[in-house]
Amino acid sequence: MLSVELHVHTALSYDGRDPVPLILEQARAVGLDAIAITDHDEIDAAHEAVSLAPEYGLVAIPGIEVSSKAGHVLGLGVEEAIPPGLPYDETLARIREGGGLAVVPHPFQESRHGVMARIGRQELAMADAIEVYNSRLLTGRANRQAERFARAHGLPMTAGSDAHISEMVGQAVTRVGAEEPTVEAILAAIADGRTSVEGKRTPWRISFRQAAGGAKRRVATRVTELLE
Repeated sequence: MLSVELHVHTALSYDGRDPVPLILEQARAVGLDAIAITDHDEIDAAHEAVSLAPEYGLVAIPGIEVSSKAGHVLGLGVEEAIPPGLPYDETLARIREGGGLAVVPHPFQESRHGVMARIGRQELAMADAIEVYNSRLLTGRANRQAERFARAHGLPMTAGSDAHISEMVGQAVTRVGAEEPTVEAILAAIADGRTSVEGKRTPWRISFRQAAGGAKRRVATRVTELLE
């Protein structure tokens, strides 16, 4: 079983902090085999990770966290950015057209753009997999709801730290029964449901600090855009 981190943000995300090398260094330090960089509506850092990962003994899965009209959707294995603001079903279709898997993160947490606030259960079941453990939830309720849903609908399950700072990489891990340590084999195993999840909650102080840092960066970015 490979230890894979499937939900990480870098400084390219509006609320991320650290560059790709620091993320990869942490991933190696905590014993991961593979990692997916999933910045918000950006993919350049994911490509950088793919290029640098072999130097750290890692497999990097290109990815993105797409802001669909319904909420956030992870595209794992895509090579090009998926436009934000598309309907949920079209976002899933674009991810698949790009050769990726559409994984819905934290679906039951409305405050963090979970899709269940805007779609029904039948639509959620259209996903390729459900993130059933997200480390950045302050309680375990939403994670439990996601796991119950995935089990009830026979959907593959994943976990992700949703790290926005390098120290939190590896807080949640998806164990993947891939036949070999390649992007293609890992994605195939996830699609087949050959996964198990484990993780621990991000300490609330760190969650609040990440949120505060993200808010400051969003303001700074907005000010810069207005001045240009």
